[in-house]
Amino acid sequence: MKRQTYTARLVQKACISESAQCYHLEFAVDELDRFDFAAGQFISAVAADGRGKAQTRAYSIASAAQENRFDLCVNRVEGGFFSNYLCDLPEGGSVQVHGPHGNFTLRQPVTDSIFVATGTGIAPMRGFTQWLFPERGPDAGMDRSEGRQIWLVYGTRHESEIYYRDYFERLAEERENFHYVTTLSRAGDEWAGRRGYVQEHLEAIVSARGGPRQSVEETVESMGAVGAAVGAVTDTVVAVEERVAAQPLSFDIHTYICGLNNMVSAVRERLTGFGWHRKQIIFERYD
Repeated sequence: MKRQTYTARLVQKACISESAQCYHLEFAVDELDRFDFAAGQFISAVAADGRGKAQTRAYSIASAAQENRFDLCVNRVEGGFFSNYLCDLPEGGSVQVHGPHGNFTLRQPVTDSIFVATGTGIAPMRGFTQWLFPERGPDAGMDRSEGRQIWLVYGTRHESEIYYRDYFERLAEERENFHYVTTLSRAGDEWAGRRGYVQEHLEAIVSARGGPRQSVEETVESMGAVGAAVGAVTDTVVAVEERVAAQPLSFDIHTYICGLNNMVSAVRERLTGFGWHRKQIIFERYD
């Protein structure tokens, strides 16, 4: 079945890191009144390469839904086709897209959350925060997190590659429940902030908060106590297992990870070492 494609017109373009050749691109889908998507989803762009062969590439949307607009965050890639095609696209130029796609979205209801990203993996995190703390439209000023604690842990190599830094720093100043943590893996002597990789800065957050609590543990405890009270230990164990298996897991904190495979794997390993359940860890890899 052929996918429905739309023409996305480049409205505005800005280089947000000269050293990394990273571009912020704002598109409008003129044929639609609204281009609806859930924060964290991606679009697939389609274009013909120099040999006339159709190429398709997925890009996380770097914004929350706003009328018929969406943003992308794209790095120029040496020897690559599609990312360079988009980086070179002039304002007013267009590209065919289809979507939205993907399940890298905020779980509902929103819980305390840790967003972990490196490089252009920051794109869906910008979408998450724009949805949680909208600054435009009829919902401007709302806190859709309802006061939940939100941490963004962002890692890159050099200070010049901290994408959307001004936006996230301002958000952290304005919203007391949003915490912005940056760390550099190749920082120069002038850098006074955190150093190292993102996974190295998770323990402080998890420990300070008190760990990954989940309702299933509370269910087991309470049901076990009831069973002990009536003396039906064996029957209660069976009942606990059956009822817990039938009950959907419900957590009060999640982690959302986006970046290269090695980083995603390292963060997942660190979190499971803290006792986190795999369903608390939502991730998207782009290599």
